[in-house]
Amino acid sequence: MPITHGVHALVWTGGWSPDEARHAIAATAEAGYDLIEIAPIDPTGFDAEMTAALLQEYSLQVSASLGLSEDTDVSSEDPDVVARGRERLATALSVLRDSGGTVLCGVLYSKLGKYAGPATERGRANSQESIAWLADKAADSGVTLALEFCNRYETNIINTTQETLDFIAAVGRPNVMAHLDTYHMNIEEHSFREAVQAAAVAGRLGYVHVGESHRGALGTGTIPWTEFFSALTEVGYEGIMTFESFSSEVVHRTLSNDLAIWRNLWTDNRALARDALSFTKSRLAAATGRA
Repeated sequence: MPITHGVHALVWTGGWSPDEARHAIAATAEAGYDLIEIAPIDPTGFDAEMTAALLQEYSLQVSASLGLSEDTDVSSEDPDVVARGRERLATALSVLRDSGGTVLCGVLYSKLGKYAGPATERGRANSQESIAWLADKAADSGVTLALEFCNRYETNIINTTQETLDFIAAVGRPNVMAHLDTYHMNIEEHSFREAVQAAAVAGRLGYVHVGESHRGALGTGTIPWTEFFSALTEVGYEGIMTFESFSSEVVHRTLSNDLAIWRNLWTDNRALARDALSFTKSRLAAATGRA
């Protein structure tokens, strides 16, 4: 099966009103993508029925990504905070399911933001237990969880592929996979090839984000793209590959602050998205010797 090419909804809009949702989904289809990754930052106010209807209208697939807040951090030692986090995760899972998707990815295991110290033993256990609990709920709906490890400034739970694989092993659920993101890998990994191979050998390579080192246009930063795409080709990756890029003009204010998006990296998101898809497809073709 070919790779499913996706684009993050925040390339198009920072909200999800009916007009914003139609704009994002229509623009995704127009740019030639197979899938849109929605971002139900506050899933309680997310209209899944409307989203599903628009996706069907434009013949698009969907995934969903999430990052928790300090008040919903399932790696907290406070049981009330963990309970609120689980409630948010369960709501996001319902949004994804009712929108027609089967992969919930992102920072599902902690808050998205810098911590003052390393994770505690109890906090890490709370995180793992919460992901196991969510995985069981997800399995009932045929949903896979893909845990996105992030750089040291955005989580203290998992920062590398190997840490993610160790975390998944501790969770012990078959529908929990590793979500690799080139932006974070560029900060934390010593080898893109070895990271991809480790996830593949473990049977846990489940989702991929392609993002440039500065979060702007692909091919204009320092990501070792040839190494990365070659590694994916070598292991036979056939899953979802979503383009992710942020601009302070578009990104949701809360997420923009969490990710430190202080400047505009682009102004024309339609050209950005089209160029990203062309770049990704051409590099994958070159990696397989078809270019």
